[in-house]
Formats: sequence, C-alpha cells, structure tokens
Amino acid sequence: MRAVLGAAFIAFCLSASRSVLGQGTLGINHGFVNFTTTDFTVSLVKDSQTLYSLSPRSGTGAGFNFIPSDKMSQRSNNQQYHLGDLTFRVRQVGQTAWISGDTSTARKVVTAQAASGTTLASANLAPTLPTNSLLSVTRRWVANGTQLQLLFDVTNSQNFALEIGALGAPLEFNNIFTDRSAAQTNEQCSLFDPYIGQDAGYVQVAPLLGTQQPLLVLPVGKSPLEGWRFLPESTSASPFYQSQTFEGLYEWQFHTLAYAQNEWASVTPWNAPTSATLQPGQTRTYGLQFALAPSIRQIESTMTSAGRPVAVPLPGTILPTDQTGKLFLHYGSPVQGITVSPAGALTWTTNTEARTSGWVGYSVTGHTFGRARLTVTYADGSVQTVHYFVTSAAVTQVSNLGNFLTTSQWFNNSSDPFKRSPSVISYDREVNAPVTNDPRAWIPGLEDEAGAGSWLAASMKQFAQPNAAEVTKMEQFFSQTLWGSIQNSDGSVKKSVFFYQPNLEPNYNYPSNINWGNWWSWNQAASFATDRAYDYVHVIAGYWAMYRVARNYPSLVRTHDWHWYINQAVLTVQSMTNGRVGYANDGLMGETVIRLLLDDLKREGLTTNATFVEGRMRTRWTTWSGTRYPFGSEMAWDSTGQEGVYAWSKYFNDTTTATNTLNSILAYQPLIPHWGYNGNARRYWDNIYGGKLQRIERQIHHYGSGLNALPLISAFETTTPTTNPDYYLLRVAFGGLSGPLSNIDQGGFASASFHSFADTLKWDGYSGDYGPNFSGHTMGMGTFIVNHPDFGWQAFGGNVLSSSTTSVQVQVRDSVRRKVFIAPLGVELKLDAGAFDTVTVNPQSRSIQVRIVSQVGGGAAAPNGRLVVGMGSVKPSTSLSVDAGAFVVPFQSGAATVTLA
Repeated sequence: MRAVLGAAFIAFCLSASRSVLGQGTLGINHGFVNFTTTDFTVSLVKDSQTLYSLSPRSGTGAGFNFIPSDKMSQRSNNQQYHLGDLTFRVRQVGQTAWISGDTSTARKVVTAQAASGTTLASANLAPTLPTNSLLSVTRRWVANGTQLQLLFDVTNSQNFALEIGALGAPLEFNNIFTDRSAAQTNEQCSLFDPYIGQDAGYVQVAPLLGTQQPLLVLPVGKSPLEGWRFLPESTSASPFYQSQTFEGLYEWQFHTLAYAQNEWASVTPWNAPTSATLQPGQTRTYGLQFALAPSIRQIESTMTSAGRPVAVPLPGTILPTDQTGKLFLHYGSPVQGITVSPAGALTWTTNTEARTSGWVGYSVTGHTFGRARLTVTYADGSVQTVHYFVTSAAVTQVSNLGNFLTTSQWFNNSSDPFKRSPSVISYDREVNAPVTNDPRAWIPGLEDEAGAGSWLAASMKQFAQPNAAEVTKMEQFFSQTLWGSIQNSDGSVKKSVFFYQPNLEPNYNYPSNINWGNWWSWNQAASFATDRAYDYVHVIAGYWAMYRVARNYPSLVRTHDWHWYINQAVLTVQSMTNGRVGYANDGLMGETVIRLLLDDLKREGLTTNATFVEGRMRTRWTTWSGTRYPFGSEMAWDSTGQEGVYAWSKYFNDTTTATNTLNSILAYQPLIPHWGYNGNARRYWDNIYGGKLQRIERQIHHYGSGLNALPLISAFETTTPTTNPDYYLLRVAFGGLSGPLSNIDQGGFASASFHSFADTLKWDGYSGDYGPNFSGHTMGMGTFIVNHPDFGWQAFGGNVLSSSTTSVQVQVRDSVRRKVFIAPLGVELKLDAGAFDTVTVNPQSRSIQVRIVSQVGGGAAAPNGRLVVGMGSVKPSTSLSVDAGAFVVPFQSGAATVTLA
C-alpha cells in the first residue's frame, strides 16, 4: 500500500520523532573553505570543516552537487550528520564499558591546522569531541592525484592501550526530495548504496538521471567497509528525516564489535565484527577517497583500473541449490584462501572459464538454505566478502510458495461479514496465523498491494506452475470472492473489503488491543471506494494468469473457461481507464501484464478487445511522451511508475521516453556483489503500509526488485546487438528477477521484504505486498544464454553442461522454465505449456535443439507443449500444428525434442 495523505504522513513522522534538535549550529553563517582538485570543486564549512559542496569539474556530471547544500541551513543543528563527521566507541584494554565519541553531538569550532602540499584542509577535532573520549583525532582533506581523500588520524593519547570497538564515517549525499518538484528531484538528487565487502567495499552514489557520472567512495589503506549503520536523527522538522521524501543517512563503519556486543547482539551481521588496539602514542589512519566513474555501467571497470578488488558473481548472488554459480575475481594480488560462513553453506572449485587476463574463476554451489558469506583473502592481506543467499531448487521454491499460499494462507470462513471467504489472505509468519485484523484496513481487506499481495502471488504461481488442487481453490476465490466482493459488476475494484465501522458490524470482534483511531482504519465508504488504479492491475493480473491456465491446461478448470477470464481482464482494463479512477495515467506497478494481455488478445484473434486495450494504453502513453519525468505516483518520488511507462513507450516506438525511463531505473537499481543489494530497486517506505515492523528504511527485495527488472531484461533482449550485448542490463535485471526467490522461506511463506538495518537483518513477519514482486518474477524470469567476452559461455538461470566452438548445451533450471533467450542469435523461445529442460545451440549453423518436458516441480502435466518463437527468425524443422501463435508439440512419455533452424 502506497496511498497516503500528505498531512497524515507528516503526522506519522512527527509521532515517530526520537529526539529534539540540538541548539548548536554547524557554522555555515561563518563562511566556507573552497578549493579544487583535478576532478572536483570542493567547499567545506569553515567552522566544522565538514563537506558543504562536492561537484565534478567536467564530464557528464559537471556542476552536479552530490551534497544537499541548499538544505544545509535546515540541517545545521547538533545531532545532524555531515560528511567529515566521525563516530566511535573506545575503551581501555581489559575494561568492558565503551566510551562513545561523536563529532555531531555537541558541535564546537574545530581547531584548524596549517595545510600544505597535498593537504587541502586539516583540523584537530578535540573541541567537538567529549573530554573523556580517550582518542585524539586529526581530520585531513587531501588531494591524491585525481581523487579527493578524507583521512582520520586516530591517536591513542593515553598511557595505556585502547581498544576501538566501533569507528564510523557518516556519509551525507543529496537524497532529500522534500519540497522539490519532479524536475528538481531528478536533476539535483542522487541515491547511494553500499557494497559491504570489507577491504573491497565501496559506496556508489548515482545521480537520479542515470546519465551523469556516479561518485564512488572507496577505502584508503586498511579502512574496510565492515558495517553499514543507519544514522538516527530527529524526524520532527523539515526536511523530515526518515520520511518518504528523505530516507535518511548511513555510516561507513571501519569496526563494529561494540555494536555487535550491544545493539546487534541478537543479529548475525553482514561481516565478522572487529576491533583495533592502539598502544600508547600509536596512530592509525583511516580514510575514504572519492572518485568518479565515467558512467554507471563503468563502475566495475573504474575500480579494476584503480587496482581495487572486484568480484563478478554470475548469474548473481541468489543461488538455488540446483544451479552452479560462477565467481570471477580481479585483483593485483593472488587469492591466498577462501572460507565460508556458515561452514559448509557453499562449496567452490576453480575453473578455467575466464578469457581475459587478470580474472580468476570459481564454480560455486549452495548447500545450506539462507545467508552465506564467502570470504576471500588475498596474498597482500586484503579481505573481500561476497554475500550469497542460498535457496532450494528454484522450481521447488515456487512449488512451496503455492502450497503455503493455498493451505496456511487459505481463509475459509463462510460467516465472515466482510465476504473475504474463500481467499488467500495476508499472513503473519511470526505467530503463524492469517492476518484477519489490522488497523491498516487493506491488509486484511484483500486489496491494495499489502492485501492483494497474497492472492496475486497465488494467481501468478498458477501461471508459472499450475497445480490441480491449487487451481481448484483459486477458481473458488475468483468466482465467489474476487468477482462480486472485491470487484463490482461494472468492473470497478474496491480498495478493501474489510473496514472499521462497529455500528455496521456490531457482532464482529474488532480487537481492543488495536488502535483503530488512525486515518488508515477506513470506514466502509473509504474501503469500498473504487478510485485507485493500482488496485485494478492486481485484478487484471489474476484474471490473465487464470486465462493462461484455462487456455493451456484446460483439464484443470471447472468453473469458467478461458474466454471468461480474458474477458474479465478486459472489463477491468475498461473500468480502470474510464476517467473516474485516480492515478490511471501514472505508470502502475505490475502493468506489464496488460502488455501481455494485449499480445494474447491479438493471438486469440479478439481484434475488437485488442483494439480497445491498445487505444486506452495509447492515450496514457501520449501523456507520458510529452513529459520529461513521467514517473509520477502517489508519492513525491517513486520507483514504481517506470515499469509501465517503459512498457508502453517501447510498444509505441517512443525511444526517447523509453531510454529516459531505463536510465532512471539504472540510477536506483544497483549492481553489487551482495544478494541484498544486487538488482534491488530503491524502496524505503512501504513497510509503513504493508510490513509488520513499520519503519522507514532501505528495503531489501521489496517489489521494486522484480518489477523494475522487467524493463531491464526487455531492453537487454530487444535493443542490444547480438555482437555486443549489454551485459550490465542482463546482470542487474537477473539480480532483480532473482530477488523474489529469496523472500520465500523453506516452508513456502513469502515475506514482503528483508529489513536492512544492522540491528535487525531479518525478513518482515508479514506477507504484505510480496505479490507484485512475484508477479514481476514470473513475467520476466527465464534462462539467458550468453557468450561473454571475459567469461565465456554462461547461462543465467541454468547450467552450461558443455561448450565448444560448434555447440553449447545448457540445462534450464530457472524457477519458471518457460523462456529461453539465446543472446548470440537474438532468439527468444517461450512456452505456454510444458517446461524447458535442455537447450543445445550451434551458433555457426544457427540451429537450436530444445528438450521440453510436460511438468516440473509440483506442477501439473501439460497435455502438450506449446512453443512460441518470441524473437528471432527460427522455426521448427518438422511440421507442427499452430494454435493461437503457438506450435503444438506432442509429448511422448512426458517429453519431446524440437529442432529449430
């Protein structure tokens, strides 16, 4: 659920405030220290010597300011963090209590020191640190070649040894959207994400346009990115820290032991926590350096050129147990050893697949479900960690999900006054019970994202892997609950069927321990409103998924045939676009399904309906085509409009809008060798509306992952020359498409998202709005076969069984097994029924042999294979009948082999 009244949201922020603004000031009224380096124009606040402005001097980012200088006057109080601040916890060796230091807590003018040579500014931080802090700290801003460095000389000024249990450098970049127009936000702001990879760690800061040079924050010397801590600040005043318009700031942590022993004691941190010991008089320098990459796509190559350790995990860092991952490492020092935590979670062997010098390759297999950390130690002592998430076999994940949704989450109570039965309802994994009451009416009310999420996931699961028993239950839901309860006879869709209005339902037990006094405890009129277009897409997707089941597995349905389902989908499109539904002209999450619906209408020869749907979509696209930033939504900034805008801009051959949209996505969906961040599109407020733990935070694999991957994978397939594929698009897309697999636990429950704060690091207890994420997963997932210039033949979603100059054979092992894309040939093959098992490609003769099986996982057996050539000029070499654009492939003993040329 994303709908929220501005005043209501601000009220929430005010109620969540944790502290009162301090009275000290940053000192911006006393002037600045300005200087230039080869790459940057830099400005420091004179009194604090913290960063006030950082702009590239040339290139595509010339003049762009990574720092929110225009908001600094609102952020000049004590306990508000800026780049150049330092936090630490220290104690005498042998003691137990930690003493904290924080340069932002009670600001005083730092003691400026003479600067000469490459040192641009220097200061003793003693005046702004507690008198009992034990440490002496000198901060230096240094020009090092083209880069700017921030160095902290940390000295033990005592006559006894000190242990530094935590040391962190707060990072402040312009991710503040408060009081900015869409143009100002997209042109002035940036987002940043970490690779929490120890000595190989870095932070990338990407301007929202996606076309300007990103900033890289890299370690200097032995300054590992060991931890990533959210920085608490007051939320009570503009620009509203930790709100929908200002996510908040994070800290690069060099050491984390003091937090691991206290606030994080119940959590397994990303990296093993460390401390450092300083003997009396000893000084250790920690530092960060700031560098520019030519483009987002060139971040990795920039780091290899700079001599940094680089890890390329293929196809990514979410690893089903039936797929072999590949890991390629590039660093000037050889690998000395590799370890894994938990022990035995991963195994690895060296391979010889790397084609270019500098790379070493490993084949990685997952064994233990859940998080796994691979630690690489190099001969020079540098340490790099690569973070994986191991799942069950991909089709098993999907099978388990379907079973859980239609058993544990199956709500069957004929006396329910809200007409929610039968249905797949929201679930609380922490108490293992359906969520039938929540103050946010939509969650137990079967609509909006966090209410529709579960039945949407169950519907899309049947599209991907139909199961007879599950389809039977879903037919009951569609006939008895969706149609007639959630959806009205004119096709309009309610925002919720649950409501809080005791005078209308005096016999219903509204729990007294729930606060029903907030705006989101809708009464019947508010719940039954039909004015939110986002809700209609879930219904369209549900009908479309059931149409696909009824059309291709007709023996599984009893209540309605495929005509009814596809017509219901069209009726819902008609109602959504009738001019009376809000947000209908915004990009809607999951609306790629309408594009697929249009394709199917054409394939079925339903010309009138196809023309109608295309016309309504053309009207929406026409609006977007005249706007530079057509990514609006209910929110001030969002990452859900892009998917729909891209789909229709591409369909109507609007290259400009499609390209702008693609660049926008690349700015907030990173490529990082960490399962939580790789392909994870920016989302940070949805736990307020769909999570059990309500908090503004960077969400891990919320539905942005699966949905924003759809434009990326589409662009990879259709706009990349076969001789020079855009592997960056593929890698980010596959990371996003794989993300939703990690949400599914071993029992089949799927969480809305993973909590990224270092003191939590767990899946949310609610199923919430997982459905749109899985929807994106099923619509985009496939096996993608590439011949990579650096790493040879690779299969994203499968295993390369053999390869030579004349042939490559791939075992298809993705979760859906309905799509194979062969990049060197530009050929896409799809199945409406059945599943791909193996693909053999002869790139020279351009011949393809596919083995198709009738069923996988817990899915039903298809009566025959239905093969569609989605892209590429190939066709079966033997005569096959065609039905609605699909070649009908007869099975013998549950399998068939087809050769295409």
